[in-house]
Amino acid sequence: MKRTFTLLLFFAVTLVFAQEDAWISLTDKPNVAASIANPISILTQKAIDRKQNHSVAIDERDVPVNETYISNLKSQTGITVLAKSKWFNAVHVRGTEDNINSLSNLSFVENIDFANQNLDTSSRGTVRLDKTAIENETIAFTYGDTQNQVEMINVDQLHLSGFTGEGMTIAVMDAGFPNVNTMAAFQRLRDNNDLLDGYDFVDRTSAIYAFAGSNHGTKVLSTMAGFIQDQYVGTAPDASYYLFRTEDPGSENPVEESYWVEAAERADSLGVDMINTSLGYTVYDNSNYSYTPDDMNGQTTYISKGASIAAEKGILVVVSAGNSGATEWQTVGSPADSPNVLSIGAVNANEDYVSFSSQGSTAQVGYQKPDVVARGGAAYVIDEFDNIVQNNGTSFSGPIMCGGIASLWQAIPDVLPTEVMNLVRQSASQFTTPDDFLGYGIPDLDVARTMALSLDESELERIQLFPNPVKSYLHIEIPSNFNQVEVSIYNQLGQEIFNQIVTKHSKTIDVSNYTSGFYMMKVSTENNSKTFKIIKT
Repeated sequence: MKRTFTLLLFFAVTLVFAQEDAWISLTDKPNVAASIANPISILTQKAIDRKQNHSVAIDERDVPVNETYISNLKSQTGITVLAKSKWFNAVHVRGTEDNINSLSNLSFVENIDFANQNLDTSSRGTVRLDKTAIENETIAFTYGDTQNQVEMINVDQLHLSGFTGEGMTIAVMDAGFPNVNTMAAFQRLRDNNDLLDGYDFVDRTSAIYAFAGSNHGTKVLSTMAGFIQDQYVGTAPDASYYLFRTEDPGSENPVEESYWVEAAERADSLGVDMINTSLGYTVYDNSNYSYTPDDMNGQTTYISKGASIAAEKGILVVVSAGNSGATEWQTVGSPADSPNVLSIGAVNANEDYVSFSSQGSTAQVGYQKPDVVARGGAAYVIDEFDNIVQNNGTSFSGPIMCGGIASLWQAIPDVLPTEVMNLVRQSASQFTTPDDFLGYGIPDLDVARTMALSLDESELERIQLFPNPVKSYLHIEIPSNFNQVEVSIYNQLGQEIFNQIVTKHSKTIDVSNYTSGFYMMKVSTENNSKTFKIIKT
């Protein structure tokens, strides 16, 4: 009987791994020009406004995937459609190798990219890493406050100045958010209507607050949004939050990367300012799908490429570095390996590196990982039963920093996402001597605010723009101490329609051919920029 059971188990495992995962790239999209010309048909007004404010163009990547193509794929023999991406114009499918390859006969299929690269990946890892093993070890059940983890990055000074994340919108991508809708720790969030919405991309349901195998997302959210009077304050208690489940704790499969990209696209369409993700992808249950440490170069994994597009879209992406520092893997995972995201490592209460925090490596060529660090050793979090506990993990240093940056960004709203990231790095404790353990070190977010406000601020305020509203010619007067400035004008779609380096102290721009309406002008120096609203009559 035991032998029969073993054979049945063998055949069952063989059948499971006969199913392959692949990304199917599609040839085109419907109504691209019309959609871009009428962006409200594909994006929310908040998303359009954010793109305008950050000078991000609305392009073909914002147009949804052709649903007719998806329906056709679903009807193919042996094919299951698991996720879709408008940014990549691709669909994640599962089926046998032969069934997936047969999709190449469809006229709208441009390319097939198997998760099992070339179906020959003997060099890839074979051991699955438990990403949350360290984090699930509750060090102590204790009541306390977050004073150390807040003061460490000096976000308490921002709070004292009235900057608590209000007006900032954060999308949290994680494994599960049980009881967030009923917990006392999030009562302030709900009372202020800052718990906006959510979706479970794994189970395809809006029941985001049900237990789905993990309380990880609830703990992550608590470090930013948790509030218990006189006991616990998160780093951005007054920010607004979307909650998206993209991680399936029961298995490890590359479809989770696709879920993440779908959620990032949804976040972009909703106009979020920031994405926080305490997830990382390295090796999979099927070792044929696994990556190697050398693949952590910001250009290989689907999720890292998706995170880079999110950054291009004007979203500031904050990612936990990972908990592999003391393992054979050692280096940061994806998407923390992307040079376009802010990757957060971990230190303890004494500001010392903790051994589990994933490190930078030679795979990241020309850029530093992690970027900065915050407290992830014995960090204070709140579980789904409203208990304040202490857990280890970069999963918590990441959102602690994300919330802090949200409060910082509220204080300097005109600064671009890339500039915010640079200010955070420049304010850190070892900015001039970064290493692979702490990156640039522990940021001082109040110093970052001071730096932003001091960079040419007083001089930029002296720029004069007239007349406004304008009919034909717009005149710009620039302070004489500026050697040159860059002047850019953007239309209502966020598209740049004028760009010129101005070296004189006055400039006249002919706008007589511009259509009537609202435009944005950005005047930039080497260190700062100022944005003006222009009304063309």
